[in-house]
Amino acid sequence: MNDERPLRRDAQLNRERIIAAAREVFAARGLNASLDDVAHHAGVGIGTVYRRFPTKEALLEVALDERFEEHVRAAEDALAAPTGWEGLVEFLRRAAEMQAADRGLRDLVLGADFHARHKARARDRIEPAIRQVIDRAHREGSLRPDVTIEDLPLLLMMVSEVAHHSHTVRPDAYARYLQLLIDGLRRSPDADDLGPPLNRDEVDAVARRWMPRSQQRRP
Repeated sequence: MNDERPLRRDAQLNRERIIAAAREVFAARGLNASLDDVAHHAGVGIGTVYRRFPTKEALLEVALDERFEEHVRAAEDALAAPTGWEGLVEFLRRAAEMQAADRGLRDLVLGADFHARHKARARDRIEPAIRQVIDRAHREGSLRPDVTIEDLPLLLMMVSEVAHHSHTVRPDAYARYLQLLIDGLRRSPDADDLGPPLNRDEVDAVARRWMPRSQQRRP
């Protein structure tokens, strides 16, 4: 027997208002935004938020799920591109566009030290497809051979930082610098050696220093 009862109409409206506010707040401020920030933006008391979502993780699960799935689809669509290079470039452009528009999504996908389950989910859903795309581009000879999958999160961190800091000056400025990075990924006989690649632990260490950390405030 299911003991869960449907929410009253006013409670359901409050829940929808909180979720909509959370999407806007996390998009603008990233995962450093608090439930107090969401409550203020939604025009409800903090107690109302905690009754519906006892933790920020619980609210994130609902508020960012649809946008996270869009990011997953971008990775999966890259597999269907005519070449590995085209798939990689299209993924980077779509990922950068989504992360430029939504700082919370950026934080979640690129490894904010927020909740291990969210981090593992992003890695498990996105990384396998992009690894295949990179391997294909290497086999084609279009991607420089010293580029690894661990390079991509750091490239997207750089581009997304430009996007968020230049938004009020030139909202599209990040696309220029993304293209410069993409050009640097293409295999060239004149390219200088990149040096030793970062491993996953090193990328995670950089992300922990760069990206927001979990912060909870209780009323």
